[in-house]
Amino acid sequence: EMPGFYPENEYDLAGYCTGIVDKEKITDNKKMRAGDVIIALPSSGVHSNGFSLVRKVFDVENTDITAPCDFLDKKSIGEVLLTPTRIYVKSVLALLNEITVKGISHITGGGFYENIPRSIKDGMCARIERGAVKVLPIFELIAKRGNICERDMFNTFNMGVGMSITVDKNDTDRALEILKENGENPYIIGEITENDEKIVIE
Repeated sequence: EMPGFYPENEYDLAGYCTGIVDKEKITDNKKMRAGDVIIALPSSGVHSNGFSLVRKVFDVENTDITAPCDFLDKKSIGEVLLTPTRIYVKSVLALLNEITVKGISHITGGGFYENIPRSIKDGMCARIERGAVKVLPIFELIAKRGNICERDMFNTFNMGVGMSITVDKNDTDRALEILKENGENPYIIGEITENDEKIVIE
């Protein structure tokens, strides 16, 4: 677990919370259909996932990651990697109060390929437009330094998208408006199609 981080015979104590929701308010994908729109909520950075690979790519034990980096707008690699994870609860709750949301995916470890399919109805596919994804510079740097192919990047990191939300095409404008009113900068990255592949990025 997390090589290079926990020395032998040491351990980490972590806390967490578990939520509860009324059954009638549970978001499910039963009403998902072709033509539904997939909205992205931007991440603030790496979001605490994929750090074993990040540490290896930047060789953090033996490299100075505190120097300003032109590629990262003069911020250091260390500063960018330590950017706090963005939390979406308030904006998503505001959206749920007004719009029927058909699917939500938190893009954590496993990136797009492992997380988005979990919210997709059987027989449907999330077709992601690669050119629409606003990839953060830190991910471009990781890919370049580590010589990591694009598919592996999208299968490990959030790539700049911390959460995806699927709504009816007719609700798209209002959904974007609500999310903007609650501090997000949402944008459309794809749509739902009829396909058993679950997710396609092209």
